[in-house]
Amino acid sequence: MSGKWRGWRNWGAAAVAVVALAGCAKGAPIPVPGLPYEPDSGTLAVRCGTLIDGESDQARSNITVLIEKGKITAVGDEVKIPGGVPVLDLSGYTVLPGLIDMHTHLVGAVQSGDYYKELFKHSADDEVNLGRQNAETELGVGFTTVRDVASFYAWTDRTLRDLINRGEVVGPRMQIAGYYLTIPGGGGDLLVPDVLEKDIPAHLRTGVSRGPEQFRRKAQEAIDGGADLLKVIASGAILAFGGKPGAPEMTPEEIKAVVEVAHGAGKKVAAHAHGAQSIKDAILAGADTIEHASLIDDEGIRLAKERNVALTMDMVDDSYVDTVARPAHYQQEFIDKLIDVLPKQRAAFAKAYKAGVPLVFGTDAGTYPWGRNAIEFPVMVAQGMKPMDAIKAATSVAARYMGWSERVGAIAPGHFGDLIAVEGDPLADIKLLEDVKIVVKGGLVFKRPPG
Repeated sequence: MSGKWRGWRNWGAAAVAVVALAGCAKGAPIPVPGLPYEPDSGTLAVRCGTLIDGESDQARSNITVLIEKGKITAVGDEVKIPGGVPVLDLSGYTVLPGLIDMHTHLVGAVQSGDYYKELFKHSADDEVNLGRQNAETELGVGFTTVRDVASFYAWTDRTLRDLINRGEVVGPRMQIAGYYLTIPGGGGDLLVPDVLEKDIPAHLRTGVSRGPEQFRRKAQEAIDGGADLLKVIASGAILAFGGKPGAPEMTPEEIKAVVEVAHGAGKKVAAHAHGAQSIKDAILAGADTIEHASLIDDEGIRLAKERNVALTMDMVDDSYVDTVARPAHYQQEFIDKLIDVLPKQRAAFAKAYKAGVPLVFGTDAGTYPWGRNAIEFPVMVAQGMKPMDAIKAATSVAARYMGWSERVGAIAPGHFGDLIAVEGDPLADIKLLEDVKIVVKGGLVFKRPPG
């Protein structure tokens, strides 16, 4: 994790000075939040050199965004700024909505070959404290909203979400799943070689089920416990011992049981599915997004388009195996599966995009060093995606598929005052999104202009 970002409070005074300078003619400076702080409480006017609003196909120039008490109230070239409202001058930047990552693991991600065994020794506080650091890092690189699609240690993601929502931790808005819904020995079950099943703590296997009724019960328990979405492991996993990515694990009936519970509660279902058959099973069962979708076939592409199901295809960069997996001593089994699946996934992404399937931005953040989410953008563009479509996949399209289209994903009145800024034109060079200079969440400045 970046030490520069971890010490965000150390440069708070400098950030206040920058904002005050920009807004001195309009009133008092905005304080940079210290802990604890009141989330979504900022009032701020932002002058944008170029604005990509997350919804329009074209960028606009010389636009002002007015944020009042955490929400955007006006966007335009003739916005009247009320007296006393500070002005953040970003006339030399391109401003975009805060980015959304639809597939993260802020808590409980695999970052080394020994992580699973290490997790047996961790307390809930250990996991949450790691999550705190990850949350700070993710916000610092411009991701103001994430879906955290389950953790092995049940409900640690909920704890982190609630700490952020109370202003006790700095981090993105979170939707959480609570725990994996998976079959015994499946991709979400923490079975490890040389460890007896009886010695694995129960809190690491909370969602393990078999049969529609058990899955229905575990799904309801997740909803009752405060999950924002449900995560099913429909097929085998890459980073799981013995997992076969192309092989189905949950049955169509089991997936459908979870979907019925989730949709009955107004929640969405994310289905981990690498294999072609599991992808189709999950789509037909009513899942809202397919995670990974690595081996999707033509029929799966057709079904996803017809049923308006989004694919979250975390492709990572070409150097992933050599720069992350091998140095972290991933098991050879995991590395072999990565080498086999990743090229097929990229080809499938290109085919799905060309066919008009909805695609949302997701990275599986946590299976590589935190803060590198934006390396996914150039991979998407390299597979034929237009830069504006890639940006929308991480803003308005993602917001729609997480059910928050009225809250995040666009710079528009009524939305939270979440925005980022970069130097240059990301439509000409998408890699610029890997170097976010300014982060505002809920009208509060969390990362300042440099200098």
